[in-house]
Amino acid sequence: MLLADSELLARLIAFDTTSANSNAEMADFIAGYLDRPGVHIERVFDESNEKLNLLVHCGPPSDERSGLVLSGHMDVVPAREAGWHSDPFTMTEHGDRFVGRGTADMKGFLALAMNATARLDPAGLRAPLVLLLTYDEEVGCLGAKRFVDEFRDPARLPVSAIIGEPTSLEVVRMHKGHLKLRVVTRGIAAHSGYPHLGENAIEKAAGAVQSLAAIRRELEGERSEFSDLFPEVPFVSLNVGTIRGGAAINVVPDCCEFEVGIRLLPGMQSAEIVQRVRRSVPEGEVEVISDSPPLLLDQGAQVHQAVSALVNQTGTRTVSFAADAGWLQNLGLECILFGPGSIEVAHRPNEFIPKDELHRGAVLIDQIIAQYCG
Repeated sequence: MLLADSELLARLIAFDTTSANSNAEMADFIAGYLDRPGVHIERVFDESNEKLNLLVHCGPPSDERSGLVLSGHMDVVPAREAGWHSDPFTMTEHGDRFVGRGTADMKGFLALAMNATARLDPAGLRAPLVLLLTYDEEVGCLGAKRFVDEFRDPARLPVSAIIGEPTSLEVVRMHKGHLKLRVVTRGIAAHSGYPHLGENAIEKAAGAVQSLAAIRRELEGERSEFSDLFPEVPFVSLNVGTIRGGAAINVVPDCCEFEVGIRLLPGMQSAEIVQRVRRSVPEGEVEVISDSPPLLLDQGAQVHQAVSALVNQTGTRTVSFAADAGWLQNLGLECILFGPGSIEVAHRPNEFIPKDELHRGAVLIDQIIAQYCG
């Protein structure tokens, strides 16, 4: 039975797909909802963590990569922030908005993509509609990276792709990347009453953090050819986000680690910045946790032009967060970000999506599918 968009969204919100959990139950629900003749569903398992990507193909095979890909991630960030007015995993209505974890980022888009697919007659399509739904985007685009690494037949996929991140239904053709590093400093444990017998790893880490602060200041003064398109933060940003070390106040610590997030501009490669960090912190071991590349799509790309025309948008829009598009472009996909909801309310208590924006998004997605798939 076809559910209303809001009802379907409520069902999706009820699945707690924070990245610490498996997304298998939600993926099974999506597959069951879309399964019918003319729809082919592939479950791509990652047995190491009980996660899976879903690839849903509706309509004929892709002829010279025609048709459309709609892609989104099934995971959400945790909902442990103070300030929630209701259960984050029970969608509620509050005036002109739907409230719940994932309403904007990005189960609202998933609900619209699912219902748009469910309404179609596969036999009536002239080109395929493909849904690519991923896991663990929120912790480093891990599902998308795995899909890119293991998918052996990109020719099966249409070139034009919409990644449904919350952009308030604006068309985005560039996003920053997110390189995550772990730096570990090591010392020698000892009783703090006899510090000469030990070596303090936290003191080493303090020096390393100061070195990274110097790199951060350098990066803030550097510009690339695309800096002007990111007016709020026109540089590569570096953030020391966590630090952990020590066992007790009376023990000289033998280990300290901290994590660093670096957001690269389009066109940049992560290897150079990793080496820059390693040179600046010789006292630390530097490990790459995850690497989500930036997105760079030519302004003249057909999908950018077509969807921009549909929403009467001129010029280029960019965002400073990372998304699956950075990896998926490596399959030859021409990716834009386009979806209902605002990133400004994502990852915050009482996350919401405006009701009228969900409705407008449904209309626009139907129009885009009609244009690309017939």
